Amino acid sequence: MKQKQDYVKVSSYEGRKGEVKKVVLLYSGGLDTSVMLKWIQDEYNAEVIALTIDIGQQADDLGMIHKKALKLGAIKAMVIDAKDEFAEEYIAKGIKANASYQGRYYLATSMGRPLLAKWAVKIAAQEGADTIAHGCTGKGNDQVRIEGSALALNPDIKIIAPVREWGMGRDEELEYAKEHNIPVKQTADKIYSYDDNLWGVSAEGGEIENPALIPNLEKILVVCKSPKNAIDKEEVVTISFVKGIPVAINQKRYKLSRLIQELNKIGAKHGIGIATHIEDRVVGLKIRNVYEAPGAEIITIAHQTLEKFVCTRSENEFKNAIDIKWAYMCYGALWSDPLMSHLNAYTNDVNQKVTGEVKVNLYKGKVEVQALETPNSVFSEKLVTFMASSDFNQNASPGFTELYTLQMRMAQRSEKTALLSIGKRENKQKLRKEMKMLADAQFQLYATYKTHKFLKREGIEAILVHKISEVNTQPNLLDLLEANRFDLIINIPTDAEKEERTEKELTDGQTIRKYAIKNNTHLVTDVGVAKKLVEQITTK
Repeated sequence: MKQKQDYVKVSSYEGRKGEVKKVVLLYSGGLDTSVMLKWIQDEYNAEVIALTIDIGQQADDLGMIHKKALKLGAIKAMVIDAKDEFAEEYIAKGIKANASYQGRYYLATSMGRPLLAKWAVKIAAQEGADTIAHGCTGKGNDQVRIEGSALALNPDIKIIAPVREWGMGRDEELEYAKEHNIPVKQTADKIYSYDDNLWGVSAEGGEIENPALIPNLEKILVVCKSPKNAIDKEEVVTISFVKGIPVAINQKRYKLSRLIQELNKIGAKHGIGIATHIEDRVVGLKIRNVYEAPGAEIITIAHQTLEKFVCTRSENEFKNAIDIKWAYMCYGALWSDPLMSHLNAYTNDVNQKVTGEVKVNLYKGKVEVQALETPNSVFSEKLVTFMASSDFNQNASPGFTELYTLQMRMAQRSEKTALLSIGKRENKQKLRKEMKMLADAQFQLYATYKTHKFLKREGIEAILVHKISEVNTQPNLLDLLEANRFDLIINIPTDAEKEERTEKELTDGQTIRKYAIKNNTHLVTDVGVAKKLVEQITTK
């Protein structure tokens, strides 16, 4: 065997040669664990117990895996049926948390690993084994999930991870398997690696690892039809939920593990739950996998919709944040962390009212909720209908809007505002540049009629302000002055010496100056002063 690197064991829990006598190997029957079953015997001179946990693998033949382990030299091969335990104690928590990580990964492997670790520790104790072994690499999440969970259950257990040690790539593993007559499914042409359980199948390797390449789904998929090859017929399925857990399909009741299996079959023929997914690993790598999770996608979409229907807006907002945190904790190998218990307590409480029926339409890879019923809805048809109804008091809506948007509207006042009322065209021309500078400086401009007309012609945006005498027209100058709306007022009279000749001009002009003094608003009545001031405030 060609060594690519020297592996140095630095953690106290890692088993060392000479100390390891009997190993419980978490055995899937795939390339990695089949090679290491032989490798551990040769390299560690240790006895190996092959432990296969049945958590509903969809593509594996567990009977053949058992025989294969014994043929490869395991002193004992054990297959533990943990489908119900996995469904009821692990997946059920995920369903209530709408478990999905960074998109459409429904955390099948992430939820399964703590259960595998639990059984490995348990069997090691029963069989007098000093060490457990797994087939995870040093670049993945699963080493952290299995080892962390195992050590949380038994801090004295020793662990070995041959893939981290031996330095073989997939090509070398295939060569090793051929040399030692180890039968494996993988070939040089189809070198994908799979993890498989009740909740979903994940595939990696080959072109999947390179995001620049399009995965060949026809070669990769082991459970689902691709959407383009799925049956060309819609199917409506009714799923019944009780306190957040699905209990029946089309009114036929099943235990949870069986129900998931049934939905896997139904969804697979419609190409449901296939995702080419990029995600962030715990160890810092960004990777791509292909997932098949037909039952998980159907249940999660149905549950999430029903949950949203029975919860208030505030509950839905907060629950979404909880679900995201749950997914990151689960994916991040923290299944036994106390925070996970706190999150589960909340999701359990919310799901006490998630009871009802959801009708989903399945077609060509898509799941669409078409109808739902529940005794716990906060929905009222009388209130939401667009037909005439007196149940909803629409007279209260404007008052609600005014109060509800109060802070948002007040926040907009943080922008600077200026009132422009400039007499004579020549004054407007002189101040055109300065008015443009105010607009460019993000001032909200208000202007009286003739000034507004000038600004519009010049392409400078402003809000038209109507004269005080036009009491029924909004926005009215007096209303804005009383509301203290302006930070700056530029009011250039038509004729400074003859301002009082026109009563209307006098009334508006005097009122503007009166409120400017009262509100302590910066007031400018001279063109030269206006030019200097605008220059100062827009170039700070």
